[in-house]
Amino acid sequence: MLVIPVRGTGKFYNNKKKEFTMASGIKKSKAPKKEKEVTLEQVLWNCRVALRGFGSFEKNRDSVIGLAFLKFAGDKFEKRRKEIIAEYGDIPVFLEKPAFYNSQNVYYLPDHCRWSFIVKNAGDNDIAVKLDTAMKDIEDANPPLKGTLPQNNYASLGADKNAIKSLIDEINKLDESRFHEEDLIGRVYEYFLQNFAASASKEDGEFYTPACCVKLISELIEPYDGIVYDPCCGSGGMFVQSMKFVDQHKGNRKKVSVVGQESNPDTWRLAKMNLAIRGISCDLGEKNASTFTDDQHKDTIVQYIMANPPFNLKNWRGEDELVNDPRFKPYKPAMPPVANANYAWILHMLSKLDVERGIAGFLLANGALNAGSGGDDEDDAGGAAQYQIRKKLLENDKIEAIIVLPRDMFYTTDISVTLWIMNNNKKARMLNGRQIRDRTGEVLFVDLRRWDENTEEYVIDKGKKKKKTVLTDSQIAAVKKIYNDWQSVETVDSSTYAVPELYRSVKIDEIGKKNYCLAPSKYIEFIDHDLDIDFNSEMARIQSEMQNLMEQEQQSQKMLVDAFEGIGYGIKKG
Repeated sequence: MLVIPVRGTGKFYNNKKKEFTMASGIKKSKAPKKEKEVTLEQVLWNCRVALRGFGSFEKNRDSVIGLAFLKFAGDKFEKRRKEIIAEYGDIPVFLEKPAFYNSQNVYYLPDHCRWSFIVKNAGDNDIAVKLDTAMKDIEDANPPLKGTLPQNNYASLGADKNAIKSLIDEINKLDESRFHEEDLIGRVYEYFLQNFAASASKEDGEFYTPACCVKLISELIEPYDGIVYDPCCGSGGMFVQSMKFVDQHKGNRKKVSVVGQESNPDTWRLAKMNLAIRGISCDLGEKNASTFTDDQHKDTIVQYIMANPPFNLKNWRGEDELVNDPRFKPYKPAMPPVANANYAWILHMLSKLDVERGIAGFLLANGALNAGSGGDDEDDAGGAAQYQIRKKLLENDKIEAIIVLPRDMFYTTDISVTLWIMNNNKKARMLNGRQIRDRTGEVLFVDLRRWDENTEEYVIDKGKKKKKTVLTDSQIAAVKKIYNDWQSVETVDSSTYAVPELYRSVKIDEIGKKNYCLAPSKYIEFIDHDLDIDFNSEMARIQSEMQNLMEQEQQSQKMLVDAFEGIGYGIKKG
């Protein structure tokens, strides 16, 4: 055996064992291979493969969401169980007492409903029956969950035990932290909409809101205390993010309550599930219902609104329906047109806002910025009415900021959208510990269309991938700074608050002169980058390139002439 010292390293090379050791004789261990992180999309893709040939779109969706719920509920249950043991010892009377779990917003799970039990028995012939039983018994043991979990779903799915075991194995790969990083239930729901769009019955113009957009809204409206309302809450993603905002900024969850409504029965049920499992108490109405024709919260006044209404929704009311509704009456004779609900959503939300401090952040299709800007075109999907409503909204000083977002941010559409900030109080006051100035008669315009460099890639089908644009945390912080600086008393002169191609503060008088159009491009300065070019040097560069091309062409022509002459077929020059 030959042991050779390696100069300057403190190591020795063992010729017999063919390995390096430290001077102490301790073998240097190899660094363990970093395990590749399993993405949510990979798990969901594998679930989709396992379900191929079984069940309908709805059953497949509910099967995966139901298991995700069991995994999340099971992880929270086991974590709380360890805490109880640490505090009280391994005493059954404590471990099996629901109150010890409910006090920490954790649902008590009977033995056969726990994720560990499901995983252990995943290969059983009757696993489908076990899952259906678990769903029923969890609801029975926890009244707040009544009517939220899928019932009699797995036995009627038509999938064999191997397929169901595959589903369980895939969902088991999701780390518990995943549930806290994002609106997981909502993302699973959106994935199935995205991949089974042909068989989905999603309301026209309705799209799952990207997490970064929801975060941006919460950072701008700052829902620290009061009621957060969403008139079209989907799977509850806005509410999830509002609570994350409170947690991240060391606020008090008990000071925030959430109220919402959803028309789609499946989505309404999912929202209740999503919020319940996160310990977020909510009032989503007694049933799923249209916000316009069956408002479940008629007399509710709220301090915050976060929403992503269906874009350009058609036939939201009958021709003669709701014409005297108190929500729209202040803006008559203009009435939101049947052909487009964009301004109906705006007026509905405005009717709910606290007159003293109500603020709303919501997304709309870009068409709402200048609909009917001519003022007379009744054929433009009710353009004239939308124009009149927008004009009055500006004259009443309800609009605080207009932020155009980059394209391709949504999973299921490449449409570009706008974030509207509507504020009932633009006067000077203290707000969340900072003094803000009087912004009466001003609107902040921000254009983020050039912020499209950050993308995420996800699988939409075998061998097919798609990219979507995302706003990073630093970009969200940058937008928040632009907005807060504009609000600040330290702003030297709001009339000059501007950066070309990014933002500008504009007086409502100027907006009026441009037909009350809210497109940021009308107000933000855009630089003609062609003017930055040194004409002489650029022309010299082009001249040089053209000279080289002409010389190459002449050389090619000569070679061609010589080649033909070489075989006795000379080419005469014309």
